[in-house]
Amino acid sequence: MIPVLFISFVVCLAVGVPVAFSLGVSSCLYFVGSGMPINTFAQKFFNGMDSFTLLCIPGFTFAGNLMNQGGISDKLLDFAEHAVGHLRGGLAYANVLASMVFAGISGTALADTVSLGGVEIPMMVNQGYDTPFAVAVTAASSCMGPIIPPSVPMIIAATMTGLSVSKMFMAGIVPGLMMGGGMCFVCWYESRKNNYPKREKPATFKELMHSGREAIWAIIMVGIILFGIMGGVMTPTEASIVCVCYGLIVAFFIYRKMTLKSFYACLRQTLSSAAAIMALVAFANVFAYILTKERIPNMIADALLRITSNKYIILLLINLFLVFVGMFMETIAALLILFPVLLQVATAVGVDPIQFAIVVVMNLVLGLCTPPVGVCLFAATAIGGNKLSENVKALTPFLISNFTVLFLVTYVPALSVGVANLIMGK
Repeated sequence: MIPVLFISFVVCLAVGVPVAFSLGVSSCLYFVGSGMPINTFAQKFFNGMDSFTLLCIPGFTFAGNLMNQGGISDKLLDFAEHAVGHLRGGLAYANVLASMVFAGISGTALADTVSLGGVEIPMMVNQGYDTPFAVAVTAASSCMGPIIPPSVPMIIAATMTGLSVSKMFMAGIVPGLMMGGGMCFVCWYESRKNNYPKREKPATFKELMHSGREAIWAIIMVGIILFGIMGGVMTPTEASIVCVCYGLIVAFFIYRKMTLKSFYACLRQTLSSAAAIMALVAFANVFAYILTKERIPNMIADALLRITSNKYIILLLINLFLVFVGMFMETIAALLILFPVLLQVATAVGVDPIQFAIVVVMNLVLGLCTPPVGVCLFAATAIGGNKLSENVKALTPFLISNFTVLFLVTYVPALSVGVANLIMGK
């Protein structure tokens, strides 16, 4: 029945069925064809969602939506522009810096692209930047969203395999900052090369302090998430609920941009996003149960290990495979299907599970900016209103930078799991 499972899954995807339902249909056909009791299907479906940790997902999504609806995008970008706008290409730096802070709130790349990009891209174009460059820096910087904690893909990866969400969050901090630093270097080079504009004079201390006071509420939320979890004061789920309460106070009483109508829209958006993710997790749990029952992960692990048992070559092969998958499959779907299988291979050659999880998430997230299924690239292109081919060319230096960071994180464990062990202990 395994051929039926995979063929039906591929056919469903080919005809446009959403990934979650493609997993569900193929799994259901397997159960029916093999004569297994259908109540087992239901049990595995609900077991996939029966996790306290998964409550992080609607929590962090809601908190990010509240801060975005409350005007956080404008405040962050204004503060970043006041801080670095006097440098050549200052708005490009501001774009990256705003994404780094927003990544610590939303946990998703697409939210970063849509919310910040709607402000950043028109502003950069109006001030004399090339549209492809504005689109490229916005799409590339949004990839930090799932790397810098909190991160929805990390939550899912940890929940599926029993790894520590808190430790995975800590392991993502340095890789995320390195991605930001690398993209700032690309912005510096491109700005010099193309003579992009800069503010005529630096912002005054008064202007900087004013914009800082406006943006400080977003930075405090990032602090709640990081230091609450690092200090052992809160679990990630508890931190997400605290952030929701904090976001409500900031949106309604401090920024005063939230109305009951926008609150309802925010709630609907959160429920829609969280429900889609949870359905995907539930159906993927059934699919993963079938794969485990049929010993597919063991077969794949044995096949790879027969090729080589060298840890570094195995990591290279997995990276190349994931880069290819990330070009065609949505991040969370690919993570749910592939991560447990590949984790077994990685641990067999001595790779730390936390380090490997960061490598997998980075690989798949970078696919959000690569055609043909780069949703962040397409979203930024829609905002820019220009040709996709122009944006892909402008995006290339940023991809080179991000893949260089991925290479370092893959082969230097100290950058990810080393930092997590330093902060939280082994």
